[in-house]
Amino acid sequence: MTDFKWRHFQGDVILWAVRWYCRYPISYRDLEEMLAERGISVDHTTIYRWVQCYAPEMEKRLRWFWRRGFDPSWRLDETYVKVRGKWTYLYRAVDKRGDTIDFYLSPTRSAKAAKRFLGKALRGLKHWEKPATLNTDKAPSYGAAITELKREGKLDRETAHRQVKYLNNVIEADHGKLKILIKPVRGFKSIPTAMPRSRDSKSCEPCAKDRLAPGACSPASGARCALWRELLALGPRR
Repeated sequence: MTDFKWRHFQGDVILWAVRWYCRYPISYRDLEEMLAERGISVDHTTIYRWVQCYAPEMEKRLRWFWRRGFDPSWRLDETYVKVRGKWTYLYRAVDKRGDTIDFYLSPTRSAKAAKRFLGKALRGLKHWEKPATLNTDKAPSYGAAITELKREGKLDRETAHRQVKYLNNVIEADHGKLKILIKPVRGFKSIPTAMPRSRDSKSCEPCAKDRLAPGACSPASGARCALWRELLALGPRR
């Protein structure tokens, strides 16, 4: 993982702080207080820098874990998050189980934004991994984006576009969970600062139940912690 060589804290501490922030509805100041209670003195601005630096790499390393197997049916929808006091569109794609496939933050809601979002979600996928069905609301921007991606060969021409309302219940319910996660920060200062939390908690679930001091694992959670350390290349615990 990204080098911790010049950090004043061990990699374990940094990664636990980043995971807690991305996983639970807490602010940077809340996290500063939580770590202080565990004997670790660190300023909330330092935690902010950790999140901006390491959260993208954590998502990259753990993406395969929460994208559990191929699912040919995707649900697409957008919600709102506040950035610099203005509402910004958060596009999201999930499978039928509600597992996150990808997301995209955009200042506009348009066919261009929808195309960028879908293009990002499809990037790097093998042909057999691409969806057979895309379910959306009735916003015309999705239809235009899907048509253009088919014309460019990025989507199979046989890919079905559905607009069945009840099929999107799973993603609309997940929006509510995401809003709870975002609520403590009361908005973001920029789109990059919104991205770690907009990923939602999926990328932090390998050890999601381990609410212990940094570096500690209960016997029941030992396997999850071992997986966490292996994925993030921290090596075995001494």
